[in-house]
Amino acid sequence: MREALFVKQNATKWEQFENMRSASPDELADRFISITDDLAYAKTFYPKSQTTAYLNGLAAKLHQSIYRNKREKGGRFLTFWKHELPLLFKQYERQLLYAFLFFLTFCLMGALSARYDDTFVRLILGDSYVNMTNENIKNGDPFGVYKQTNSFEMFFFIAVNNIWVSFLAFAMGIIFSVGTLYVLIRNGIMLGSFQYFFFSQGLGWDSVLVIWIHGTLEISAIVIAGAAGLAMGNSFLFPKTYKRMVAFKQGAKDGLKMIIGLIPVFLTAAFLEGFVTRHTTMPVWISCSILAGSLAFISWYVVIYPNRLYQSSQLATLRHGTESRI
Repeated sequence: MREALFVKQNATKWEQFENMRSASPDELADRFISITDDLAYAKTFYPKSQTTAYLNGLAAKLHQSIYRNKREKGGRFLTFWKHELPLLFKQYERQLLYAFLFFLTFCLMGALSARYDDTFVRLILGDSYVNMTNENIKNGDPFGVYKQTNSFEMFFFIAVNNIWVSFLAFAMGIIFSVGTLYVLIRNGIMLGSFQYFFFSQGLGWDSVLVIWIHGTLEISAIVIAGAAGLAMGNSFLFPKTYKRMVAFKQGAKDGLKMIIGLIPVFLTAAFLEGFVTRHTTMPVWISCSILAGSLAFISWYVVIYPNRLYQSSQLATLRHGTESRI
């Protein structure tokens, strides 16, 4: 069957599925089975077409609707963390990759700029911070800045600042994604020059063991916030088969959910920075354990678990569809 005829035969049904907001769980399941049947056909005969991309998005939308209406122990809160948020990470995996690569690129640019321009670090970090750190290095305590404030006070202000940065990175996506890219550029250059400053002082490894105790979660969350902003901005720029405002509203809603999901990550990072990072002489194995644990959690929850969850849901759908046809 030609693609145009396939679309003509099913367009009305797909439009009804897309626009019907309320439905019983059984009706949602029937819709989901119907769409996945169409998606399987499209993937077989039109694997790289816009029709296949559209059906994949509609199937994902219906899948999330089923989980929202499914009763589980622990209620809506548990469902969000166990299913909805990881599936959003899977749905926007390209935006996550783009945000990461973009951030990494400007980290490297910041480091290179600091290497070849002696004034660059002061331009980015400020004279007061550089002078204070140089003084701390002379006094044998290069990371003394983390000890200057009361633990709880530091935790509070760092948490508020990081949450603000994440919401800013997301909200700036409304400027056609350019605003989000600007936030990623600024933070990437700052991190690159900051990290190079310590390497240039012969404190590179020490800075990794201290700063990245909290930085692993903090920087990862900023990248994810950037992906949330790109999800919103790109939904307006590239609505695919949806109406532009419909796509934009959905992208904004999904991006906001990702930002809300980051709040516990930022709180944990702020706790580590306020209460743990200040212990700059802790044994190396403790620092490495915290770093490895943080990196493993981000890798598992943002990449590995969403892919496994998506694959298991696809297999369950295929089994369900086969049983229904039998």
